[in-house]
Amino acid sequence: MSDNLARILAELVCATSFDAFPLETIHKAKLHILDTLGAAIAGSASRETDAVVEVLGLRAGTGLSPVWGRPIMSDPRTAAFVNGVSAHAYELDDSGGCDHSGAVVLPAVLAALGDRDRQLSGRELLCSVLLGYEVGRRVLEALGGYEEHNGLGWHSTGTCGAFGAAAAVGSMLNLEATAMASALGSASSFAGGTWAFIHNGSSTKKLHAGRAAEGGLMAAYLARQGFEGPDSVFEAGRWGSFFATFGAGKDDPQALVRDFGLSWRLNRCSIKPHATCRGTHAGIDALDLLLEHHDLTTRDIAAIEVDISGFQYGMCGGKVIESRAQAQMSLPYALAARLRYGKVFLAELEEAAWSAAEIGPLMDRISVRIDPAMKDEDEPAITIVTVAGERHRLVVEFPLGGPQNPLSDERLVGKYAALAGMVLPATRIDALKDFVLDLENQIDARSLPALLQ
Repeated sequence: MSDNLARILAELVCATSFDAFPLETIHKAKLHILDTLGAAIAGSASRETDAVVEVLGLRAGTGLSPVWGRPIMSDPRTAAFVNGVSAHAYELDDSGGCDHSGAVVLPAVLAALGDRDRQLSGRELLCSVLLGYEVGRRVLEALGGYEEHNGLGWHSTGTCGAFGAAAAVGSMLNLEATAMASALGSASSFAGGTWAFIHNGSSTKKLHAGRAAEGGLMAAYLARQGFEGPDSVFEAGRWGSFFATFGAGKDDPQALVRDFGLSWRLNRCSIKPHATCRGTHAGIDALDLLLEHHDLTTRDIAAIEVDISGFQYGMCGGKVIESRAQAQMSLPYALAARLRYGKVFLAELEEAAWSAAEIGPLMDRISVRIDPAMKDEDEPAITIVTVAGERHRLVVEFPLGGPQNPLSDERLVGKYAALAGMVLPATRIDALKDFVLDLENQIDARSLPALLQ
């Protein structure tokens, strides 16, 4: 085996088959696929997707790959991009991978599936998806982890996600190791996206998933045609390598390949019960539990104090809400919305919700302060101060939807059905669900993309 990390990773990916994955990992993969498709189908009606479709001039078309939730067929590259934007539009896609692996890997894989001229079994599709999650997350871990890489200002969905999409599509295409290594090398040239959107609540975060899906697909397609990628993309000491350029000097390159196959990264991913940034979820859950345990209502609350790490504060500590994107990224707004509406889902992210007269006074009761003793990845501490002067504090270490506190299958399927039902008829929703949940037994997965229109 070569000592080149891109080559070693490529060989490991190419040598992995469906049988390498435990049954529980396969089951979780199917749930993540269904969850991503629900989020994407709902997101296909978003303002962001409308803008992308209009700018690209997409109409019914005669392509092979569907634009989800719409009666449009297009080329694979375009479909991967548009569907990636849709999947991330409402912040309801999964997290904990590259970070948002589902919104990157699924659009790329299913765009390539629509383009395929020969049978692909459901098992092969599942294997490709799992490998996409694996590679995207391993690249992030090798950079030093989520906090290190994103702390530099990069958005890992866009930077690391491109590698995951390239591995997933490359697996579907049965690339041999040399071509797979080239695909991974070329993916580096499609990596990009920063956290600049956070300051004014712009829509560009949604582009990162779409561009990573598109870029990974292109990297794999180019490799299939003999296009050569750089072989030093993962050599940390090389000028221009991915780690040297996108890292903070705290990289761990061997994390790319260490113990490959012993602990599949999809098992660490989370599925969202709330339509906001994952960084807000522990706070929402803490507020839920405090209200329930102490039998409190909004009228009983004089103040809410939030203690948070500096990293988390920069990501979701803002209190200025002038767009849906800012509402999605704000823990103070999430808490206020939970108090006012009882939940934080799609309706609570609309302008009518965040601009309601009751929200301002609730936000005024919420104070957010950085606790310098907290590590970047620590969950926020929520303290309720009651009108009677009582103080109740809670930190939820494992938010609902995470691997240590998963959503029930029933609740996850309910979330999918509610989201997909915003666009698709009931018969199509059921057909898609049944197909995905029985994916390992599907002889030919090529009928799946048509169910997404």
